[in-house]
Amino acid sequence: MIETGQTENIRPLRFHETSGLEDWRVVGEGACAFFRTETFAAGAAFVGALADVPADGSGDGAGDGASDGPDVDLRPGGVLVRLVSVTEDYYGLTTRHLELARRISELARAHGLAADPSGVRTVQVTLDALELPAVLPFWRALLGYENRAGSDEDLIDPLRRGAPFYFQRMDEPRGGRNRVHVDVWVPYDEAGARIAAALAVGGRIVNDADAPSNWVLADPEGNEACVGVAGPPGA
Repeated sequence: MIETGQTENIRPLRFHETSGLEDWRVVGEGACAFFRTETFAAGAAFVGALADVPADGSGDGAGDGASDGPDVDLRPGGVLVRLVSVTEDYYGLTTRHLELARRISELARAHGLAADPSGVRTVQVTLDALELPAVLPFWRALLGYENRAGSDEDLIDPLRRGAPFYFQRMDEPRGGRNRVHVDVWVPYDEAGARIAAALAVGGRIVNDADAPSNWVLADPEGNEACVGVAGPPGA
């Protein structure tokens, strides 16, 4: 049993090193598991049962860790469950999520559902800017987003649906490269296949100096995108 009496903030590596969480992968926006379903009804039944799993991963009844409860995306082919704590001063994983993830996996197995890590991914939009205080408020107002806890460079959807926006500081104006690009976060064991697929259709690697945590790719016309990995075992 994983101790849940005290809640501590944890890094992705701590999550991945915890036994019993093999269904889960930490990506840019928390720990995610994708459970394949044969029918929409099967997925809906699983989601209904999730309501009885306490948000703090403890015993029976409703948990008091509302901010640590799961985000759930139900589709005809499967259910994506995401765990991330969103508070005024923290955005990330906590020790509560360790037991909660284990209980959700047990529930999925009870419903005959298997996890498919290839169905896990999150996308982030990155903008390069010289003056973040001038640029960020425009996007915050336009998108209806909020500042992410602990960061003056990130905006997140308060409804936890849209892709987050990250604002990357530039020291001087830059020409010849796009200043808006997409960051694709994938499971640590899916990055190689995702990069190979992009290269096979005309992409190229621009920079792999930060591999195996980040690769910069470009399409045939030079538009850049990044593939990111959070906390692979042994990192």
